[in-house]
Amino acid sequence: MKIALISDTHELHRSVDLGRCDLLIHAGDWTFFSQRLDQIQDFDEWLQEQYAPLGRILCPGNHESYLERDPSLRSLTPNATVLINEPLNIRGLKVFASPATPLFGTAFGIAKAEDRARLYAQIPLDTDILITHGPPYGILDASPEDSHHQGCPELLTAVKRVKPKLHVFGHVHSGYGMYRSSDTLFVNASLLGPHGDIENKPIVLTIPEL
Repeated sequence: MKIALISDTHELHRSVDLGRCDLLIHAGDWTFFSQRLDQIQDFDEWLQEQYAPLGRILCPGNHESYLERDPSLRSLTPNATVLINEPLNIRGLKVFASPATPLFGTAFGIAKAEDRARLYAQIPLDTDILITHGPPYGILDASPEDSHHQGCPELLTAVKRVKPKLHVFGHVHSGYGMYRSSDTLFVNASLLGPHGDIENKPIVLTIPEL
């Protein structure tokens, strides 16, 4: 199984050269603060154009306020499965996705650490692929030139407990890349670069690599 990982396309999905994959995962921020319905519809049309026979999974980000206001608006992207703090089983792979971040005042923001910890305690122990919008603290959550970490400590604690094979996220654009621990392959799949364009490539993995 070939899995393509992307995040933070911010309405620039037409600039993404995805190629063929079996499963597509988007870790959030496909909109720009949910301001344009036509862009959400175009994003769904773009999803349909991608060769991903096992499906397309979307985990909302802090820009997808339309889904926080009304989860039934998942219907705007019928060519994908939108996961909001819930699991999915794909060919025996157990997936769980959460859009929560510590950012107060944006979509799916949870400011209190104890509330985030309570939410992440719901992640099943047998999760193979964890999708979150934000990174765990200290892992691909800062630029190489900056020591300021933007990740979530409570998420890091949860990942250490669950030990998923793959943890994919975005949100911190400058953290793009991969890091492997003894238990988990971490992928920051943010495609938006510092100049506001799509500057990074989708990260494509195969199941044996996990």
